[in-house]
Amino acid sequence: MKILLLGSGGREHALAWKMAASPLTDRLYCAPGNAGIAREAECVALDVADHAGVIAFCRARRIDLVVVGPEAPLCAGIVDDLEAAGLKAFGPTRAAARLEGSKGFTKDLCRANGIPTATYERFRAADPAKTYLRARGAPIVVKADGLAAGKGVVVAQSIAEAEAAIDMMFGGGLGEAGGEVVIEEFLAGEEASFFALCDGATAIALTTAQDHKRAFDDDQGPNTGGMGAYSPAPNIDDAMSARVMADIITPTLRAMQAMGAPYKGVLYAGLMITAEGPKLIEYNARFGDPETQVLMLRLMSDLVPALLASRDGQLKSFDLRWYPDPALTVVMAAKGYPGEYARGSVIEGLDDAAKVQGVEIFHAGTKADGNRILANGGRVLDVSAIGKTVREAQARAYEAISRIRWPEGFYRHDIGWRAVERETK
Repeated sequence: MKILLLGSGGREHALAWKMAASPLTDRLYCAPGNAGIAREAECVALDVADHAGVIAFCRARRIDLVVVGPEAPLCAGIVDDLEAAGLKAFGPTRAAARLEGSKGFTKDLCRANGIPTATYERFRAADPAKTYLRARGAPIVVKADGLAAGKGVVVAQSIAEAEAAIDMMFGGGLGEAGGEVVIEEFLAGEEASFFALCDGATAIALTTAQDHKRAFDDDQGPNTGGMGAYSPAPNIDDAMSARVMADIITPTLRAMQAMGAPYKGVLYAGLMITAEGPKLIEYNARFGDPETQVLMLRLMSDLVPALLASRDGQLKSFDLRWYPDPALTVVMAAKGYPGEYARGSVIEGLDDAAKVQGVEIFHAGTKADGNRILANGGRVLDVSAIGKTVREAQARAYEAISRIRWPEGFYRHDIGWRAVERETK
């Protein structure tokens, strides 16, 4: 098969790495890709927002499957346009991608279908939002309705912090994404990332992961797109997984099908495991980042047939196998992230770092300059490792990081701390 992967981040590098290893993959292209992806695929300078350009490329190269990595093209309807042009695409349609594209849409779907989630209300103006906020008290969560690249959620510890978030969003701080705001109760518990592969009617649970959202050690600092992850999530056993499928994933699939927008692709549920059980925080309509990096390290099965079965509605009798060993990834980001950061600094020592046993280094925001690798984003590298225990995977990842010379970068030193703590009890 000839496959085109859309995207340029660490998630796409991990997917490219896994798809390149498939015996079904004849040629793998990636648009636009990055310096790491270029080792697995032929990178092409396509603008993923130019749907006509993507379709023309697919026709010229006789592409058999398009795999869409990021959420923005999904919410813009690229799968609809590709399929209308007679091309196979993996991912949800525009209507189905609303599960990520509009937090309010998802909250309303949960309310209508009895799916456990935080209590909430939706607002289009600051004053009623603040009135509701004061009545509810803090801590409380303020969310921009639309896509905001991981920066649209503020977990406010005080009324003043929540009001500032409301003013920022309605004041245009997040562009169109903040035109509507969802305010919801603060859920106490432990987070987990749950992934299901869906074909419109059937969903199969993939493995789980736990993300680290805050920028700095000890869960301090601003929320980010994710500073590290590990898999499996220790707070989701088989019984909890079955409960998530029964109470959250399956009713969502049924509801989407009933409204004429069957969900195909990966459904990523951000969960809070509370004293009452699992509750949905939010949905993402694609593989997570940086969770994909640990999922791909643990996936024993061939990824490509799974993507095809999802697109073709053939998951009913499908099964995926996973390595039992845990995996962990540490994100190396440019100093200043998630705020302002500089591009163009030189990264050295990557080949030496990759020699550490069990380590794979996925590029998230890099570009090649001759033989040099330059930082070209906020999150720049995902140093990933697999081991017999989380502690071993963690030690391998940090050993690899110690060999990377990049003074302009920073990373958390405590990725996986919860799981390591559990292992040592």
